[in-house]
Amino acid sequence: MCASGAVTRSTLRQQIADALRDEVLAGRLQPGREFTVKQIAEQYGVSATPVREALFDLSAQGLLESDQHRGFRVREFTVADYRSLVEARSLVIDGVIRGIFFGAGLSPAQRAVYRDCLVAVRRRAQEAARAARGGDLDILIGYDLRFWRELGTLVGNAYINGFLHRLRIQAWVFAVPYLRHDPAARDWLWHGHEDLVAAITLGDHDAVRAVMDDYNTHALNWADRLAAGELAHPGRGGRTPGPGAPEA
Repeated sequence: MCASGAVTRSTLRQQIADALRDEVLAGRLQPGREFTVKQIAEQYGVSATPVREALFDLSAQGLLESDQHRGFRVREFTVADYRSLVEARSLVIDGVIRGIFFGAGLSPAQRAVYRDCLVAVRRRAQEAARAARGGDLDILIGYDLRFWRELGTLVGNAYINGFLHRLRIQAWVFAVPYLRHDPAARDWLWHGHEDLVAAITLGDHDAVRAVMDDYNTHALNWADRLAAGELAHPGRGGRTPGPGAPEA
């Protein structure tokens, strides 16, 4: 297991959870990888209590699975899981878009806050799109997650935003091992972040819907590619199970 160095005593639980999440997103902790509280505690030189709390936090987020006798392991998502994540995400976002464009509307004060928030979100969009076009997966993941999380604050509902953030992390956890072993990965990294910000800035409902449809279609087309067995299953040396085969 790749150690990330010593962790300070402040916010220990959160720091350990963040460090392990980064290891999973970077592909250094592969799906199915098993470890114990003791191993993580020794790795970071801390007591077992904050480690156990951090691991249960990550389990609650759907990134780890716990076993009473064997410890924890990185969750293995299937293509079917990934499709469900994309579909759940699209349904929630569709409702959010309808609420913004067909609801009571924004007051002048709210619109001012909206514009100010979009300035910061636009910068994230530019960085995320640049990383996607360049095929820089590590930079893309960080900016993509920040982009969507900051964009989600415009909705004004922390529960919805938190739910969508967890779905995106889980989707990335599934996708990273495949993308790191795919020579054509750059062609499958969505980079419509700037288009979405532009459409939202203009208040153009049809344009927003078109960008989001492209976002979701892009993800589902990639899932079709996996289901067709075009990429090797990461870490197993075999092909991804096809439509008629069981997905491990």
